[in-house]
Formats: sequence, C-alpha cells, structure tokens
Amino acid sequence: MEMTLDNTTVGRNRIHPKKFALLLACASIVMMFAGLTSAYMVRHAAGNWLEFQLPILFGINTVIILGSSLALHAAYRGFMRGQEKPYKGLLLAAFGLGMAFLVMQYVGWLKLQEIGVELNTNPSGSFVYVISGIHAAHVLGGVAALAVAVMHAFTLPFKKTAVRKLRFELTLIYWHFVDLLWVYLYIFFVTQH
Repeated sequence: MEMTLDNTTVGRNRIHPKKFALLLACASIVMMFAGLTSAYMVRHAAGNWLEFQLPILFGINTVIILGSSLALHAAYRGFMRGQEKPYKGLLLAAFGLGMAFLVMQYVGWLKLQEIGVELNTNPSGSFVYVISGIHAAHVLGGVAALAVAVMHAFTLPFKKTAVRKLRFELTLIYWHFVDLLWVYLYIFFVTQH
C-alpha cells in the first residue's frame, strides 16, 4: 500500500524524503559537534587551560529548552487529536521557551565575561563561546521554524492534513534534536570543567 504526500509517493515502510534529508542534516551537525568537542578535549590535554565553573544560567537554560521540547511534543499530540486550543497554546509556549533559551544563552555569555572568561582570553573560554554560539545559531533556525508553525496555527483554519502533519513532524524532529544536542553539550561542559 502506498500513499501520496506532498506530490511524493512513499511506501508504507519508507521514510519520507524530507524526513530523510532532515535526518542527514542532523547527522552532519552531530559530526560537526563531535569534531568540536574532540578538539576541545585535545586542546584541554595540551595545557594552558583556564579552569572555571560554568554559570548556573546554562543549567537553567537546559531546563528551559527541555520544557520547550515537551511543550512542542504536547502541541503535536493536541494537533493529532484535533484539540485546537491545547495545540495552539502549547505551540506558543514552545516558541516562547525557545526564545527564552536564546535570551538566557546571551545572558549566560555575559555572566562568563563577568567572571573573567572572555572570548579571546584563553582557549577554554573560546571553546565554550564558539560551541554554545554555533548551537545557538541552530536553535535560532529552530525558533524560525516554530515561528512559521505558530503563524500557520493562527492564520490557517484548523485542519489536520498530510502536508501540515509532515511540516509539524519535521519541526518536531529538528527541535527535539537541538534540545538533545544542548543536553549533551551542557553535560560535556560541566564534566570537562
């Protein structure tokens, strides 16, 4: 049995081409961050490393982004069940928490500066800024996707279609990915300092 989604025929057991492309992109992002964290460990072993405690705001930010992920997942469930109000409200919450993550990330960088960890003072600080900054850029892309999802939720009539379901699933996959990536990075930073 085959079905047609977005002018593409997809077999029952096959992944949609757009999902496959997204998963490939996520895999390449994982490789990039694996390279960055490996470089961090190699450089740390070389010496001349400033030891500092990561500001607590980065831990708070981890809770914020996980909350955003949970809200988005619940919004998706509301969408699939035809529950318009929870879908819209939770989607807005996910978007708001995503924005809060970006703001708190910036505040966290300011806190790093307050304790004397500048971008170009020592490689240890530089790695934290660069790695968390590249991650924030990926979160910004996810926030843009959430903004589009919010616009669709509030401007289009509520209707569960194959195209809208696929679009929501793509957003959900990417958002869960950047959330889990941040959890990994946070644990990495905490255990390395």
